[in-house]
Amino acid sequence: MTFIKKISLIQFRNYPSAAYEFTYPVMCIAGRNGSGKTNLLDAIYYLCYTKSYFTSLQQNTAMAGTDGFRVTGIFEGKENDDTVSCKWRAGKKEIQRNNIDYEKVTDHIGTWSAVMIAPDDIELINEHSELRRKWIDGILGQADRKYLEELISYQRILQQRNAWLRGEALKPGGNFTELEYYNARMAAGGTYIYQKRAAFLESFLPMLANFYHQLSGGNEPVSVRYVSDLTKKPMLDWLQQGLDHDLRYQRTLKGIHKDDWELGLNGMALKQFGSQGQKKSFLFALKLAQYTWLTQTLGHKPILLLDDIFEKLDQTRMEALLKIIRGDRFGQVVLTDTHPDRIKSTFGPDAPVGYIYL
Repeated sequence: MTFIKKISLIQFRNYPSAAYEFTYPVMCIAGRNGSGKTNLLDAIYYLCYTKSYFTSLQQNTAMAGTDGFRVTGIFEGKENDDTVSCKWRAGKKEIQRNNIDYEKVTDHIGTWSAVMIAPDDIELINEHSELRRKWIDGILGQADRKYLEELISYQRILQQRNAWLRGEALKPGGNFTELEYYNARMAAGGTYIYQKRAAFLESFLPMLANFYHQLSGGNEPVSVRYVSDLTKKPMLDWLQQGLDHDLRYQRTLKGIHKDDWELGLNGMALKQFGSQGQKKSFLFALKLAQYTWLTQTLGHKPILLLDDIFEKLDQTRMEALLKIIRGDRFGQVVLTDTHPDRIKSTFGPDAPVGYIYL
């Protein structure tokens, strides 16, 4: 089980310097809006994945007016506690485990894990396919080192191929040896990624359906359809046969970088026809299924990070969610709320819940 015992922050978002202990299996971070509750959750997430959950720009994670930050956490290990330190300064990132530098950041991914549920996550359902691809890749990348390496390689080669297309589009002819290399590398990596994404969905879908029915109390059939160019023909065929179109548009038009997952209820598209209540239940089911899949695959329970969920769920769904996360399948839970009394009344006065007041 991933269990964080202590965290210290220096110049991380709105924290000049602070340290907190997590002594209970359920911890509530309580405070008014703007006090830094979400930022503290993000610091825990950062220690697990060496990146912020809420922004892709490292400089936005540093406190305003500074050029860097440091986050250090102590995780409970099987035999000894592990200390993880993440430092970013002036564009350079350093990650240490027990005072030893990682050679590659990717070596850290999968060691500790967390699943975040935040208010803006509804975009996973409502917005474009890139968000869903990143979400799937984030799950698979921490469970399969080769997947992560192939994905990084594919994205790099894709950029190189697109640069070649932009250059060749201005020439009447040229040397296609370089293109053949790009095609071969992208086809090999793309095929592996496609196969792993398809296999993931097959094992993931029953978990999703189970949690949706628990949260909604209904029996609507849940569906997820994997939409990929590779279901029609191999990646290499797309790259070779579509070259004229790629040159015309100066970018690679087909491949696993265009994949999507169509979410549905009752045979209809959730994005277009789902109610707000159905979407919220579906979103929480997605995240709980993610938690369960990671637990089974990694062999340890992630930390469940819940940001401001009491403001977003009605009483029925909240009670269903709490019933689920208080079960044996879930480990450490860290949540935020503006009203600590609400947490106390929800979990009960004698429940093993700790509080951090900001």
